Amino acid sequence: MLRNLASALILTERDAEGEDNAPKVKGRIITTIQKAKEVRPLVERCITIARDALPRQEEAEKLAPDAERHSDKWRAWRASDQWREWTQAMAPVVAARRRALRLLGNKQAVKVLFDEIAPRFADRNGGYTRVLRLPKPRLGDAGTRAILELVGKNDRVRKKAVRPSFDTDETAEDKSTPSVSQSDEDAPAETPAE
Repeated sequence: MLRNLASALILTERDAEGEDNAPKVKGRIITTIQKAKEVRPLVERCITIARDALPRQEEAEKLAPDAERHSDKWRAWRASDQWREWTQAMAPVVAARRRALRLLGNKQAVKVLFDEIAPRFADRNGGYTRVLRLPKPRLGDAGTRAILELVGKNDRVRKKAVRPSFDTDETAEDKSTPSVSQSDEDAPAETPAE
């Protein structure tokens, strides 16, 4: 059950347009709070495995040939020492993929994990998921529902409130004193009544 939940969360990141069961929101599933808390360490462990394999994968991609498979150029590369370097660089990546496949049990989820999710979390050292409690219980058994989602994609951005612009002291004084015209200067000053 935990494998299926973890795979479902990872598979929401795939491009599923046009499919019958396309996710409403990418990187998010809704389940009970207890299941979400149990599956969270499994998902985080899988993402860490994939993230740790990224430098080796980039190193292996530098050594990979530009030629098509089974072409003459590819066969010449395969017989060279560069192929041996490539296999040694690629071995930890293959081991990491196999380890993630053992944990998830779904090849498509492993592909999405290594191709899309791991590069997104390359700079993050943990805390890849969050659990949010939903206010309405599940119909039927009144189980507490929760959202299990990947961090970074559906984050709310706080917008800084725009401060109102108040007039400065100089401009306020200018507006409070009426301008004196030529006719006002010629008029006699009023005396206060006693």
